[in-house]
Amino acid sequence: MSNLADRIEEYLKKIIEQAEVGYIVLQRGYLADFFSCAPSQINYVLTTRFTAERGYLVESRRGGGGYLRIVRLGLDPEGKFQRLMSELIGDDLSQDRANNLVDRLREEDLFTKREAILVKTIFSDRLLVGVTNFPSTLRARMMKEILANMCRDDIND
Repeated sequence: MSNLADRIEEYLKKIIEQAEVGYIVLQRGYLADFFSCAPSQINYVLTTRFTAERGYLVESRRGGGGYLRIVRLGLDPEGKFQRLMSELIGDDLSQDRANNLVDRLREEDLFTKREAILVKTIFSDRLLVGVTNFPSTLRARMMKEILANMCRDDIND
């Protein structure tokens, strides 16, 4: 018999697969009641098993009208893009490496010229060094979020 986290993961993946729009919207409380568990168990499953590296983006809003939106990230069925993102970016991303990656995405027409300039500006040491003691870590996280959102199946141009 599988453990609770495995059952929650399996259930969510099954309903995401059946969704026609590329995402599902649920309430954390509903899931907790359905699985007879604490909402923190749902949070654990979402943060450990529904990551960008695994091909998912989770949006969450807490409170009475709160919801969970789980979006399947596209590009390839084997998750090569997500693995590449994880390996290429890692936990730290220097400004030079970020700029090179943005330039490459621009060359591939994944970014417009304007988007590339905006992202490079946001990633500049000039902005990040005064905000955090770990600008490379923040830059890596932001780049992963940007790339994950670019792969969303629920957004069409």
